[in-house]
Amino acid sequence: MEPLNTSFSNLEIGKIVDLLIRLGLLFLLIGLCISFIMPFGLVLIWGAIIAVTVYPVFHSLVKLFRGRKIIASGVITMAMLSILVIPAWILTDSMLTGILQVRDMYHQGQPLIPPPGKEVHDWPAITQPVISLWQSASTNLQGLLLQHKDQLKELGKWLFIAISDFGKGVIQFIISILLSAVFLVFSETLTASSLKIFNKLAQTKGEYFAKITLATVRSVVVGILGVAVIQAAMAGVGLFIAGVPFPGLWTLLCLILSVVQIGAWPVLIPITIYMYSVTNPFYATLFAIWMVVVVMTDNFLTPILMGRRAPVPMLVLLMGSMGGFITMGFLGLFVGAVILSIGYKLFDNWLNGEAKV
Repeated sequence: MEPLNTSFSNLEIGKIVDLLIRLGLLFLLIGLCISFIMPFGLVLIWGAIIAVTVYPVFHSLVKLFRGRKIIASGVITMAMLSILVIPAWILTDSMLTGILQVRDMYHQGQPLIPPPGKEVHDWPAITQPVISLWQSASTNLQGLLLQHKDQLKELGKWLFIAISDFGKGVIQFIISILLSAVFLVFSETLTASSLKIFNKLAQTKGEYFAKITLATVRSVVVGILGVAVIQAAMAGVGLFIAGVPFPGLWTLLCLILSVVQIGAWPVLIPITIYMYSVTNPFYATLFAIWMVVVVMTDNFLTPILMGRRAPVPMLVLLMGSMGGFITMGFLGLFVGAVILSIGYKLFDNWLNGEAKV
């Protein structure tokens, strides 16, 4: 057996060990940095998303205020806080008022659910099971609740989690809005640093993929969150004007369902049926027409707003947003859309050659 090359073994093994130690320390450092940032990761990401979305408005305000970035950032921050806090306060006040009304009705022995009106006698026979269930809920709500206690327990858990998440989300959004104000003030420095990262990763096409990321985030914010807010606001206006009990709670549920792309129809259809039983058919029909408009809003607004100036086909954005939401939750709406858009562009470049920057 020939002896091993001692110079090779000593030199190469030494280099490999040295490289492994450096890589290990590097991964340890990266892991520690990520673990320290993670508690603030969500608000930082949302702050960046908000800053990217409102940057065109910020740029216009900077010109209006003759380069005063702090004033422009402060104006945008106050506007966003007003848009977020005022509706949240109205919804919370409405929900608390509704809970107090239910408590008073319970202590006074009044039915928590009003009985079906005379109008229901003219409804088709197919609706009789619904009317019977309604009548049972009005006359013996406690017995009906005990009969379906398991299903109601699960529904109660879901509602509690949804409302708790909404409250935490409002607080996180407030912090994110304040962070976005800082990001806007230092937007030039942050933009330059971001471009350096993209250029490191994609070299000559770094700016190209940076533009894709920015356009995708703006498209998703406007096409999903914007439409959900518009739809919930329209539903809330109709519910308040029609005098529907607990309008704040139903508006909140419409917003949550619209954001997760289910739509507001699971809330609005039963309320529309309720309106036909307790009010004049003419006014109930007007209410129903308005609710149909609300439900159909996302069908034409989402393609228009989400597809406008989108860097990739709208179907790619929708698939990325929905897949990201299913996989990662709310933040996945943006992460999924960005990743799938970049993947789509890489695949398109591979098929067709150089990208058209």
